[in-house]
Amino acid sequence: MSRAVEESNRRMLRVRDRMDRCYAQPSDLAALARSVHVSRTYLIRAFRATFGETPHQYLRRRRVERSMDLLRETDRGVTEICMAVGFTSLGTFSRTFRDIVGESPTDYRRRVGRLPVPTCFAKSWLRPSPFGEASGDVAE
Repeated sequence: MSRAVEESNRRMLRVRDRMDRCYAQPSDLAALARSVHVSRTYLIRAFRATFGETPHQYLRRRRVERSMDLLRETDRGVTEICMAVGFTSLGTFSRTFRDIVGESPTDYRRRVGRLPVPTCFAKSWLRPSPFGEASGDVAE
């Protein structure tokens, strides 16, 4: 692996870590790009080359993954969970959830319920795949 590729991978890991920490905050791609000293366009291309999805797709999946956990583990309402994970519209949340999981948040909660296994196992087993989205067409 060349030094340039290694440095690019490190930058993309820093971006992904930052997105994991701040997934509930509004997305600011320009700020993410500035934080690793690259352009916005380069960030999108390098992130996709490194992880197989754009930063926007990753953030959507991360938010849905967190909402799946909240739907399983809490009695909070769907709208409250929608806002807690960073979506500003219940319609957008429901559409995105359905695109990634293949069913509505309410149907997901009803089907899965609380699992009698430790949370770490549930997260691992039920994590949405970046390649298995229900609709298959996600635009940046």
